[in-house]
Amino acid sequence: MARNERLIPTSPERVYSVLADADAYADWVVGSDTIRDADPEWPAVGSRFHHRVGLGPLKVDDHTEVIAMEPARRLELHAKARPLGTAKVALDLERRGGGTLVTMVEDPGDVVTRLLFNPLTHLLVRRRNAESLRRLERLAIAA
Repeated sequence: MARNERLIPTSPERVYSVLADADAYADWVVGSDTIRDADPEWPAVGSRFHHRVGLGPLKVDDHTEVIAMEPARRLELHAKARPLGTAKVALDLERRGGGTLVTMVEDPGDVVTRLLFNPLTHLLVRRRNAESLRRLERLAIAA
């Protein structure tokens, strides 16, 4: 499990507005290249956005689907970048003073990906997610 937290100095509603914008994922998720399309009902449970992820010449097209959501409180996603792997990502938003504590937990999303995760992989995912939360903060403050 890769767990990251960041206190973002704005309301949960503003942070959630960025999470509810499928196009914004290309700007804040490290490794996301392009959002190709999104279901009009995003971020309703079962809705998807279609993306291109990867670095340099190694890029793949796949999708991310909403598993659960509670506006301004929680968003759970199943992100796919096959054949590279899949992930279950939970983003919890908790009002803290005048800001929002964002907790991001990423776990392997399938058995094969779970077999590939090791201490080094977890370290790299935590570092990537720390940068992603920093970018999310920038967008939420600007929203």
